[in-house]
Amino acid sequence: MALTREQMAQRVAQELRDGYYVNLGIGIPTLVANFVPQGMEVMLQSENGLLGMGAFPTQETLDADMINAGKQTVTAVKGASIFSSAESFAMIRGGHVDLTVLGAFEVDVHGNIASWMIPNKLVKGMGGAMDLVAGADNIIVTMTHASKNGESKLLADCSLPLTGKGCIKKVLTDLAWIEIDEGQFTLVERAPGVSVEEIVEKTAGKLVVPEHVPEMTFA
Repeated sequence: MALTREQMAQRVAQELRDGYYVNLGIGIPTLVANFVPQGMEVMLQSENGLLGMGAFPTQETLDADMINAGKQTVTAVKGASIFSSAESFAMIRGGHVDLTVLGAFEVDVHGNIASWMIPNKLVKGMGGAMDLVAGADNIIVTMTHASKNGESKLLADCSLPLTGKGCIKKVLTDLAWIEIDEGQFTLVERAPGVSVEEIVEKTAGKLVVPEHVPEMTFA
């Protein structure tokens, strides 16, 4: 069975490490803030100028002026800092973010990512994604494995305008954890109850399947 958005965020949160500075993109990535392991100190950064983003607010903690880059209301953790977006992008471009989590429309076997434009459709646009993929070495893409009509989003070559070239090495879809290297996808983990055969069928780019592919676990 495909992962829910919350399960995807929970799986990504397993990649967090104590002391990390982390940028979370719009969509599924923002949910990662709700699954930071207890006792772990992670500083979540937002391009609009917030370092130390917390979980989404309850009705009691809601502050309409405290928003992330996607204009969602958020909270701030103890020790958070608020500054201009210029300083925020200086942090991103300077390589000071340890982990970036982004959504995407397409990813291909060359590590290219398309995440900002679909012709003739109204989408949110580039935002800070181009700076993030250029300034970060550790990037996780979260996305559905296929479109609503069943077309794969894991391709031999991206068909949409690129956000970045050769920058993606890890992809978490609602079906699988996949790594990219040397012009091919490698299946690392599969969602609980999802067969290897389904993942192969829905992956358009070259996919290497090890002899044993474990199911993801959620503590």
